[in-house]
Amino acid sequence: MSFPTAKKLYAVIDGTWPAAVKLALGPWTVRLDDSNSSRANAATAELPYKADDIGIAEDAMIDGGQRPLFMIREGESDLDDLLAARGYLIKDPVNMYATEVGRIAGAIDVERTLDVWPPLAVQSEIWAAGGIGPGRIAIMDRARHPKSTILGRIADTPAGTGYVAIAADCAMIHALEVADTHRRMGLARDLTRAAANWASAQGASYLTLVTTRENDAANALYASLGMTLVGQYHYRTLPE
Repeated sequence: MSFPTAKKLYAVIDGTWPAAVKLALGPWTVRLDDSNSSRANAATAELPYKADDIGIAEDAMIDGGQRPLFMIREGESDLDDLLAARGYLIKDPVNMYATEVGRIAGAIDVERTLDVWPPLAVQSEIWAAGGIGPGRIAIMDRARHPKSTILGRIADTPAGTGYVAIAADCAMIHALEVADTHRRMGLARDLTRAAANWASAQGASYLTLVTTRENDAANALYASLGMTLVGQYHYRTLPE
């Protein structure tokens, strides 16, 4: 058991948030999905490539009805530069966090959170209000068990939701959403702790997640929980 690295978390993302179609084409892994989720739509370089090979991935994504999108991981500055030269723009720089499950798992008000699978209609409504639609819920359905969702409540009112799944020894939280009217009430912290409790019960060693660098509130929360920033990545996409 070793603390998750950035490389490991790239695989955990794939395992817990799987694309509908995943193709190995030349030096690329190409993901195709109608969810509009970058994590399930981006191509990644898996083998040495030449500049001309970029067209292989571009053509596959266009043929699949997607705008070309590449995930740029740590150590891939050459690919970043090649895509920039082709007119690709940076999209969604992301921070990746990890911690031992036991650092976050602990007692929590049982009235505030509930483990639920499959997700309830009210959870879908909360997600939809936050821009997380049926395509992304289909990703949750597609993922292998163990997985669950966490329903968050304030005064018996559904107020937040999140999805958590396990790959290898890591649980990863996705789609953590708190309704606008219930923010700044500590519910995101409770949802994160509830996810850690669930992960601990399933035997996971680590709790992990990703969030955009511009999400100041989320980054502050995960830092306050003692989570470690283990890496970053961003996307490159062609403008419309």
